Amino acid sequence: MLDEIKERIEQEIEALSHELNVELPERISTAVEMGDLKENAEYKSALERQQFVQARIEHLSLRMSELSKIDVSSMPTDRVGFGSRVTILDKTQDEELTFTLVAGDFMDLDGGQVSMASPIGQGLKGAREGEEVTIQLPAGERTYVVKELETLPQQVGATE
Repeated sequence: MLDEIKERIEQEIEALSHELNVELPERISTAVEMGDLKENAEYKSALERQQFVQARIEHLSLRMSELSKIDVSSMPTDRVGFGSRVTILDKTQDEELTFTLVAGDFMDLDGGQVSMASPIGQGLKGAREGEEVTIQLPAGERTYVVKELETLPQQVGATE
């Protein structure tokens, strides 16, 4: 899972770097050739995009640095945390849900991922298999039972 996230970050940084160093200079140059820069919407748009791309690259670089500091071997193997694959029973709806807990900016709801920062992610953090957890959601309070848990260390074979 960490490798997948790192690869996605690297791909996005590569695409943004290309845009920043190749595409945007061309757009800015073309806009400058149009003349009067005070009222040139294309020029202003390209400069704003350039600032956004630079900020995004900085953010992604910081995230990459944070991910490289994660020591999977020191993560708990018996409690819900980052990267855990969890199956829960919603006692209110009598429905089972399975998902993986991920960092918010790499969440893919269609891929069965839930953000660690979400109410469900925060409520399940630290829970053990078989444990019952009550979580306050925007739609009201819900009670879940952790039916199955596979932590990130278990997934990568870093357990004793």
